[in-house]
Amino acid sequence: MRRLRLRYSAALAAALIGVAACGGGGGGAAAPDAAAAGPPQSGGELTVLENVTFAGGWPTGLDPATSTTGGANVTQLSAIYGGLFRLAADDDGSNARVEPHQAETFELLDEGRTVRLKIRPDLTFSDGTPFDAEAVAFNFTRAVASPCTCNPRWPLAENGITVVDPQTVELRFSRPYAAVINSFPVSNTNWIVSPTALQQQGEDQFKITPVGAGPFTVVENQLSSLLVLQRNPTYFRQGLPYLDKLTFQSIGGDQPAYQALLAGQAQAYEGLSTTPLLEAAQQQGALTVTAQPPTSPYVIQLNTKAAPFDDPRAREAIYAATDFEAISQGLFRGLYPVSQTFTGPGGLFHQEKVEGYPAHDVERAKQLVGELGGLEVKLGTLRSYVAEQVMTALQTQWQEAGITVSTETYELSTLVQQFNSNQWQSMLQTAGAWDPASGVGVAFRFRSDSPFSGVADPELDQLLDSAAATVDQAERARLYAEAGKRISDNAYAPFGLAFAAASLATEGVYGPGLTTKIPPIVVNTGILWDEVWRAAPQ
Repeated sequence: MRRLRLRYSAALAAALIGVAACGGGGGGAAAPDAAAAGPPQSGGELTVLENVTFAGGWPTGLDPATSTTGGANVTQLSAIYGGLFRLAADDDGSNARVEPHQAETFELLDEGRTVRLKIRPDLTFSDGTPFDAEAVAFNFTRAVASPCTCNPRWPLAENGITVVDPQTVELRFSRPYAAVINSFPVSNTNWIVSPTALQQQGEDQFKITPVGAGPFTVVENQLSSLLVLQRNPTYFRQGLPYLDKLTFQSIGGDQPAYQALLAGQAQAYEGLSTTPLLEAAQQQGALTVTAQPPTSPYVIQLNTKAAPFDDPRAREAIYAATDFEAISQGLFRGLYPVSQTFTGPGGLFHQEKVEGYPAHDVERAKQLVGELGGLEVKLGTLRSYVAEQVMTALQTQWQEAGITVSTETYELSTLVQQFNSNQWQSMLQTAGAWDPASGVGVAFRFRSDSPFSGVADPELDQLLDSAAATVDQAERARLYAEAGKRISDNAYAPFGLAFAAASLATEGVYGPGLTTKIPPIVVNTGILWDEVWRAAPQ
């Protein structure tokens, strides 16, 4: 049997994993010069605000295998568990790459059908128990059966998770899956819990007081409200984390978060999306504003499995009635680029245009609506500033084309319920990730067996599977371009603004992904909390 054998260390990981990401993504105040502030300083506390509608909501706790919102809570999970791998980048967002973290090396064998992970030696959880291959395999088995949206959906072969030796775990897939490493930083398989602590506490308590091997340990956890962490003295990276205490506080939106930062009640905020506040922060200069490179365009998902969008004419009418260029310029002054497919300029395999993409044509939309005898649509989205602004604009555009439109906004947990019920018509969501094969990527929104998809197309499934399988980056790019064209040709879902939120920080706060650029792996950037630090007051 032909075998493709590749071996990687942290320094070499980027060679297979991807091409360099672009560093674009909108304006922003210049990041503070951490080097000019001197070497990073240890000590101090940091309070980080999180919007309760997304990252600030963790209603089912912070056990990666039982949480239903883990994809939104990457920031908290990374602070507690660290991660086998993580996404890093140069300060300007370029040269983005997935690097081994608690994993030491990995191997891809058999053209991507087998993955071998070697765990760093002598790792321990914060309860003193060994972080070894047995613990990792135990976590993988729990994670793949998880109800979380961050479940990896690996194409595992039967008995596909095995322990090779005390430091090595092997995954075997039923088909090649070369994108597996890129999928780790946004998957619950990345965050390894202490099996001993889980057994001792039981799942109901563990989700409140989880135990990992990350840079911080849990002091207090009030679900979807307050998470207080303290420095983990047994963390494997010598001298890290810099902070003694890290607190995540939920807040009711961008405006109160902005005011709280100006009032000195917190030092950082993730996920700013309110454009007027973003501009005000940039102009005033009191806060460091870091606009991240966009990786996840908005998409109008259409449920093609039920009326009215099982009729191609109804889908074509939505395409013809939609003008994202006008929305981008009119509402956001061109801050967010428009994409015709599932990639953004901050991620891999970005393609701005798709040949034959249906043009905005109101008269054509009216004609199609007339042929259908009318068209009534319910459009939903997650509660956030940009999404709600876009949804209102879409409602206006569609109504001009004779489409009757009702709208609704959801909290994350109720949005998940809507998808699982399959009783939805259209949803304004994000579709994409730094690597399209990972996280809330194209398969998440378009694969036939995904509960968050409105499409059932075996040929599209095959294209996505092939793209995720191949090692060759040029071939992956070609396959994703073909998948984007198939989505367009069948009018499955119009794409729109390639949006990425911004991070805010007060003076004297520095850190990768907070005051430097790292492309978002879901919606928010994966901040490297072990390297975040505060300068001592002058």
